[in-house]
Amino acid sequence: MNTPNTMISPGLTPAASVEDPKPGARLTVAGLNHGFETDDGVRTTLFAGLNFSVGAGEIVSIVGRSGAGKSTLFNLISGLLSPQAGRIEVGRRTDGGAGRIAYMLQKDLLMPWRSVLQNALLGIELYRKVKRSDIDRARDMLARYGLTAVLDAYPHALSGGMRQRVALTRTLLVDPTLVLLDEPFSALDYETRLALEDDVMSLRQSTGTSVVLVTHDIEEAIAMSDRVILLGGRPARIEDSVDVKLSTQGPRTAVSAREAPEFRTLHKRIWGGLRSNTIHHAGAST
Repeated sequence: MNTPNTMISPGLTPAASVEDPKPGARLTVAGLNHGFETDDGVRTTLFAGLNFSVGAGEIVSIVGRSGAGKSTLFNLISGLLSPQAGRIEVGRRTDGGAGRIAYMLQKDLLMPWRSVLQNALLGIELYRKVKRSDIDRARDMLARYGLTAVLDAYPHALSGGMRQRVALTRTLLVDPTLVLLDEPFSALDYETRLALEDDVMSLRQSTGTSVVLVTHDIEEAIAMSDRVILLGGRPARIEDSVDVKLSTQGPRTAVSAREAPEFRTLHKRIWGGLRSNTIHHAGAST
């Protein structure tokens, strides 16, 4: 998804920062205010003066109970919604060009009438003409995911894990500055989920792309992230910001991270934060 480099709405509301913006931040959210009104005229405020930032090459997970506003926050960051007040900035690319957001959802949203290769190239088509080099790069990436044999197949012939790999390829081919992942692996089997978690961590290591992940899975959040933000309350606020430092045997992977000695302590802290947040908004906008 190609979004403006900076999204600013009138009426910026100053607020005390939860954290100082990171130097060279790929994402800055400052003084964010947003809410909605029900059909019977009841006004609900989701965010009031929310502040946080994501550094270059940083993976940040956002966890919280249903109704905390996580998906709405992603819609605001991606530009699908405009904030009622506050500022959302996407950092520029290393070459000085405008930053670009790629947004991957739980549903793969593959076009059933397009082949695997055509679906992988769709993101590029949304903002410019596809080049021969793009096709070659898509083929190479799909080959790394073991999808060479199904390049010309259609989505109905693929397993759930294969479909998500095509969706991830589509997401990464646009060379995003910032990737938003909204529970993209939650419907997959455990082995496939771990493999895709590794893919995202490898992306950060190879390209320096920043990632923001929304998930209900605390283990996934800890395994993949440099930092976990606990969002809670109404209006939503940052209840805790947990730096994730793990002592892994060898390179950090989805499996080695879960085996790190610090893992259980971090899990206990985040789980305790979720349990202590007594305001539960089941059925409310997330």
